[in-house]
Amino acid sequence: MAGVFVTVAGIAGFALPLADSDWGHMDGGWWVVMAIGMVLFWALVIVGLVWLVRELAGRGGGGLKLRQDPLELLDRRLAEGTISPEDYRERREILAGSSPPAAGREEP
Repeated sequence: MAGVFVTVAGIAGFALPLADSDWGHMDGGWWVVMAIGMVLFWALVIVGLVWLVRELAGRGGGGLKLRQDPLELLDRRLAEGTISPEDYRERREILAGSSPPAAGREEP
């Protein structure tokens, strides 16, 4: 949000000297400030509408959220390198239904 204010301040710093110059038409150049203001206003309106639509679509449960299979998620994590191959094998065995033997215990 701070970036927006810096951008607006930068545009205003650029536009105000143009507005104060006497170009001999349209009230001394204030049309530049008004044009920039109009563009910023409509940009904020469009961003607000997009945000509102996305927010409402996400809360309604009707969004396009695809549920990922746990094994696919595990495969992706291994491919990204977020888990080790040993951790991958252990978790895959758990998800497949055969739990690995606990340390220090023998299987019957």
